[in-house]
Amino acid sequence: MARALCRISFELNRQIGLLLQRSGKVEAVIVGDFRGIMIPQLSHIRSRGRLKGLRLVHTHLANEGISDEDLMDLLFLRLDMLSVLKVTAEGLPEQLYSVHLLPDSRDGKNWAFLPPVHPANQKDSFEEFIHALEGEFTRKSGTKEVDTGIDRAILISVSSQSKIRAEESMRELSELARSDDVVVLGRVLQQRRKMNPRLILGKGKLADIMIQALQLNANLLIFDQELNPSQIRSITNYSELRVIDRTQLILDIFAHRALSREGKLQVEMAQLKYMLPRLSTRDDALSRLTGGIGARGPGETKLEIDKRRINDRLARLAKELKKVSKERYRRRSRRRKKDLPVLSLVGYTNAGKSTLLNTLTKSDIVAEDKLFATLDPTSRRLRFPRDMEVVITDTVGFIRNLPADLLQAFKATLEELEEADLLVHVIDLSNPCFREQMKVVDDLLRELDLGTIPCLKLFNKSDKVLNDEMLMADVMREGIAVSALDIDTLGPFLEKAQKMMGKILQS
Repeated sequence: MARALCRISFELNRQIGLLLQRSGKVEAVIVGDFRGIMIPQLSHIRSRGRLKGLRLVHTHLANEGISDEDLMDLLFLRLDMLSVLKVTAEGLPEQLYSVHLLPDSRDGKNWAFLPPVHPANQKDSFEEFIHALEGEFTRKSGTKEVDTGIDRAILISVSSQSKIRAEESMRELSELARSDDVVVLGRVLQQRRKMNPRLILGKGKLADIMIQALQLNANLLIFDQELNPSQIRSITNYSELRVIDRTQLILDIFAHRALSREGKLQVEMAQLKYMLPRLSTRDDALSRLTGGIGARGPGETKLEIDKRRINDRLARLAKELKKVSKERYRRRSRRRKKDLPVLSLVGYTNAGKSTLLNTLTKSDIVAEDKLFATLDPTSRRLRFPRDMEVVITDTVGFIRNLPADLLQAFKATLEELEEADLLVHVIDLSNPCFREQMKVVDDLLRELDLGTIPCLKLFNKSDKVLNDEMLMADVMREGIAVSALDIDTLGPFLEKAQKMMGKILQS
């Protein structure tokens, strides 16, 4: 085979490559030009373990060795091995030069070169070698070879912000991943003044991430920045890993945690809006034409049909949401007839709103130390110390860079806030970035036209920062410090809330 490959390559004056399966069967023959070959899309080939299950053997006509482009092909395609056949001036094979990936770096390199050998003098079994290499990858990462039920992710942030802000955003992305039951295997933070419009990060950095994904057995890349459809496609083509962004991760959390009919409708609407511009024609099936006998013209493409179906579904969801919104309005009307004032809890996600509601009303709604543990609004009656009864409402938490479609979809839920007589802004005092979180909530309230409703600042989790006297003195001037887990600390809050509510109702 080596002799025939070199002879044909010599006669055509073009590089020729063979993609070989582990069994030895030829998967593809690639004809390039004098300088190189172009490997076709291999997405139809399922990977065999960590590696692709294919090795590439191709000719070099100018006596050059394994090039950087060859190493990039080895890495991005996760080939079992890449081999170069140097062609002599007589059109015969000189020697076979091979390189393979390593389970861990050696001297800063993620690949190892095998000693050159004439094709006729190969003694070692390639099958035994590749099985041993796969086993080494599995042992080094400490994960099972087959574990399809769990997402194992590398988190990536490409930011032009300061390092402190970028790291805080990355910590939040890590918490979002934990909320969605994703195992985080690694984090990559790159600061760039200018984003790569195609891959968002440099090709060299993407190569490092690919090596890390291979060594750790990651199957998912999560970007902290929102990616456009073209970027997702480009990164997926290079890495052959699933790629999602922060928005998609938040949508998935909402899809898991929405319990009410209204919540599920809102999440589905947001997901469809997100999906619509990202429909791709990459799949061959989408390029087929449909149309029955006697149809005028070729009919619609599969892509157009999918878009139309999504738009039809969005229209139906909007009608259903309108209906649900009317039902919610009627419930609020009945509540208003009883002249019960409304106190609504707002704040950043995981600030402790649900825990506070549980402690105040002796309820048992879901309250976990996770982002977006509560999505559906919950209302309970609360009696103030001095014979005054109110309705206290818990709503979905806010987060920075909340997807616009999601905010739009959840406006029906957030209509509850419009009925509020008093907003209680719950703030996680133990978070080092609580000031930024406060600003995010204030900005979103203004965006929702809720900035005119009286607001009481409630600094929660004070038990975690009691030793910081300067911080405590500072926040006590702005609001009230409490611990939602300790009912004894909530007395001053109830007194202040009743006082403010009384003034509001009198005016």
